[in-house]
Amino acid sequence: MGRIILFAGAMLIFGVVAVRLVERPGHEAPRAPSAMAATPVPSSNSRTVTLSRGKGGHFWTDARVDGRRLELVVDTGASTIALRASDAARLGIHPAARDYTVNVATANGVTRAALVQLRTVEVGDIVVRNVPALVQGDDALGVNLLGMAFLSKLRWTHERGKLILEQ
Repeated sequence: MGRIILFAGAMLIFGVVAVRLVERPGHEAPRAPSAMAATPVPSSNSRTVTLSRGKGGHFWTDARVDGRRLELVVDTGASTIALRASDAARLGIHPAARDYTVNVATANGVTRAALVQLRTVEVGDIVVRNVPALVQGDDALGVNLLGMAFLSKLRWTHERGKLILEQ
């Protein structure tokens, strides 16, 4: 189990660093306001969702996490879902200080994250249950990430600037 958490942490580090590099001054991909987030478009199959690129070339989506709306950027380099502490609090997730036990390296240095379990993560008609996630301080994480803990439960492809998720 320790190796899995270590691997998950390493993958999250890679994803966070990649997002930070893209968000450097002069290369900024601004946090997507609601108008920029791609609304999942169900295809003829109700279990398929197509996402279009947003500004900066990222795939943003409005998801429902434990029944509440949350914007996330799809990050295949992140092993888990990563939530900003303020957004986790809006979802009713309040890890105690003692829960921040997972070391995560970011562009701003090493920080700690709290491992939590999300009951449901929904993108369009796609629903994944019991998904692990990490909660990090807002200063360590600029955006919420939809990582491989969710994506690995689906088939997904990238075609002509669209990200197609299929369950």
